[in-house]
Amino acid sequence: MPLKMDNNAELIRQRLKYEIDNCGLTKAEIAKRVGVSSEMITQYVTTKKLPKLDTFAKLCKAIDVSANYILGLED
Repeated sequence: MPLKMDNNAELIRQRLKYEIDNCGLTKAEIAKRVGVSSEMITQYVTTKKLPKLDTFAKLCKAIDVSANYILGLED
């Protein structure tokens, strides 16, 4: 049974926050690699705002994490 969208969004935020905090890069460094502001990186993990698909792919690459993991498709 699929998770509700709110639950999925919360899982995505939690996993993004953890990976961003533990990837060894500053938010400014991540933002530069992704092509967004560091404030936007903060918003992805503290608000209901989630990245667009292309930005999400760049973010996963920048922090060296599987998109499937962030989306909750794998552990």
